[in-house]
Amino acid sequence: MTMSETPDHPEIEGNNLAEPLRRAIGDRYLTYALSTIMHRALPDVRDGLKPVHRRILYVMNRLRLSPNGGFLKSAKISGDTMGDFHPHGDGAIYDAMARLAQDFNVRYPLVDGQGNFGNIDGDNPAASRYTEARMTVFAEALLQGLDENAVDFRANYDGRLEEPVVLPAAFPNLLANGASGIAVGMATNIPPHNITELCDACIHLAKAENSERVRDETLFDYVKGPDFPTGGTIIEPPEAIAEAYRTGRGGFRVRAKWEVEDLGRGQWQVVVTEIPFQVQKSRLIEKIAEAIQTKKVPILADVRDESAEDIRIVLEPRSKNVDPDVLMNMLYRNSDLENRFSLNMNVLIDGVTPKVASLKEVLRAFLAHRRDVLLRRSKYRMDKIDHRLEVLEGFITAFLNLDRVIDIIRYDDDPKAALMREDWSKDHPRALSDKDYKTPLPGEGELTEVQVDAILNMRLRSLRRLEELELKREFDELTAERADLEDLLENEGRQWKTIADQLRQVKKDFGDERRTQFAEAVEIEEVPLEAMIDREPITVVCSRMGWIRAMTGHIDLNRELKFKDGDGPRFIFHAETTDRLLVFGTNGRFYTISASNLPGGRGMGEPLRLMVDLPNEAEIVALVIHRPGAKRLVASTAGDGFVVAEEDVIAQTRAGKQVLNVRGDVKAAICAPVEGDHVAVVGENRKMLVFPVSDLNEMARGKGVRLQKYKDGGLSDARTFTRADGLTWLDPAGRTRTVTDLEEWTGARASAGRMAPRGFPQNNRFT
Repeated sequence: MTMSETPDHPEIEGNNLAEPLRRAIGDRYLTYALSTIMHRALPDVRDGLKPVHRRILYVMNRLRLSPNGGFLKSAKISGDTMGDFHPHGDGAIYDAMARLAQDFNVRYPLVDGQGNFGNIDGDNPAASRYTEARMTVFAEALLQGLDENAVDFRANYDGRLEEPVVLPAAFPNLLANGASGIAVGMATNIPPHNITELCDACIHLAKAENSERVRDETLFDYVKGPDFPTGGTIIEPPEAIAEAYRTGRGGFRVRAKWEVEDLGRGQWQVVVTEIPFQVQKSRLIEKIAEAIQTKKVPILADVRDESAEDIRIVLEPRSKNVDPDVLMNMLYRNSDLENRFSLNMNVLIDGVTPKVASLKEVLRAFLAHRRDVLLRRSKYRMDKIDHRLEVLEGFITAFLNLDRVIDIIRYDDDPKAALMREDWSKDHPRALSDKDYKTPLPGEGELTEVQVDAILNMRLRSLRRLEELELKREFDELTAERADLEDLLENEGRQWKTIADQLRQVKKDFGDERRTQFAEAVEIEEVPLEAMIDREPITVVCSRMGWIRAMTGHIDLNRELKFKDGDGPRFIFHAETTDRLLVFGTNGRFYTISASNLPGGRGMGEPLRLMVDLPNEAEIVALVIHRPGAKRLVASTAGDGFVVAEEDVIAQTRAGKQVLNVRGDVKAAICAPVEGDHVAVVGENRKMLVFPVSDLNEMARGKGVRLQKYKDGGLSDARTFTRADGLTWLDPAGRTRTVTDLEEWTGARASAGRMAPRGFPQNNRFT
């Protein structure tokens, strides 16, 4: 049977079930997706926990691992969790438990770990057999009321035991500790918050007559933003934070916290004391070191990790003239010292429905859960009081008729049945009168089975008059407490007031100062490199094979220098450490190098190709100092060229910037300064042409226009000059020759020109 012939509805053939493949796969994948969403990835809005975390805490509670008690092996905890409630592998369970103990990942840790539970460098925790754990006071607060029927229980995976559907949660753990997870088709990412701010916001909602009408902006006055365990500084604008909380989606830009440490004599260094949340310190330092190595942050000389218990990352500037703010802004762009935390408040409403909720919706859902917990605990307490009052009624009846009770117990063959048959409404001697009780005495008559069992189990020493007084006091107190609970269950206003009082106590017990601060992001404009580097004279030397170095000071340019065997000088000129150098290759690309980054002149230098991404097949056409405001004439061997401003050729990356477009065998050949009003061009055919500079286009990139027409060969050299001063060149003897009468060679751009003047160099070069 083909797929198209498969019936739409399942058919049972013997022991086999036949159904369409699409339907079979769809149903099973839907089941998997729902399981992932509800039981693995998304937290419950009420207690802020995923099932694995909830089960870990429940197991620790069963093992009596209280904050004041002893520690227990983590392997025992994860093993019990896996065996009884969470059959998904002890490795995953231990990883989840370890995260709850990491104070750099969790704002209010729920597990108190003893041993190696990982660190902010990204190192993994030790194996579960080497570590021990117990609950913290925060976890204890989440479990408070669990034994008072505060929440529903359900059967575990094999039906042997029961586990809580949700924890009572005395504080809004979802926002206090945050959560993250990836399900099928949806994800969640919630940052930690300050518990003091959350309690204040919840108290405000609880006091409001109608929490739905509370404005979001009012809550933002209490909850300023995330409060990360690693501190840092949030630079997101307040309006963006408010919009994120209003919609449940957004993000927060977080920067490291740093300070300038004075070293004396004008020297200083930057010390980073707090880093963004979920950034591994070791990886951060590696990235900063990489930025130094690749010259992305040329004003940074070194980075050191001097951290112990606290974070201390030392950043050493290349020069004391560097502005610390400029240095840090460059690092923000090139490292994880600035990070973005995305907010996606996707949670399970009532443990069933996934929804992207706003801040107000999350807090209202938590308060609704707390009200439900309060009602359930109150009803549970009332049931306990009712049972105790029933017992006390029996005790009091027994004390008021003590002689008769003793007589029945002493002489009757079946005292239980006799006590239950006895009519206690008869006038028996009483130890106390009715007026001794604040509350009316219980109605006298037949005793219940519960009361008779309590009387029969009573110890003889309890038959003292003092004990009767104690029963009287307890009866009065419980009766008053029951009346108070009845009033609480009937009065919604009292319920919200009680919840507000509970939150005030949580705030008093667990509240602390905010760690993450807020600041305005001040974007500092790029400062010229020369303003941040010590200005010192150097001599730039580049060989024919492309090895470059910087000699200290301005040396004699005619001085004999050492080069590698078979190599020799190509470019040599005076410069300063604050200069930027322009490298023009035969591929038509310009590359930019900072003179301060050149290798020292003691050795042979370094290959220029290691400093920029100059292809092996490309050669260096020119190496010059960048002069702001200057212009350059660039041209190819085909005779095409144009004028370009030097500001337009500055490259920001090692890959350089394409300026002159060349194809095939055509290569870039000329990079001459524009100094004058005319251009002189000479071809390989020794024909020279002179025309005004104004005939050339000024462009930022392109092929350019034709400078000179060639029948054979191509462009040999070009230069600009002032027509009134004449055209000069060096003759073979090294003497300067000048020609002022250039009418014979002056013509229209793109014309062929005339043969060069007598005495023009044989290499067809002006210099």
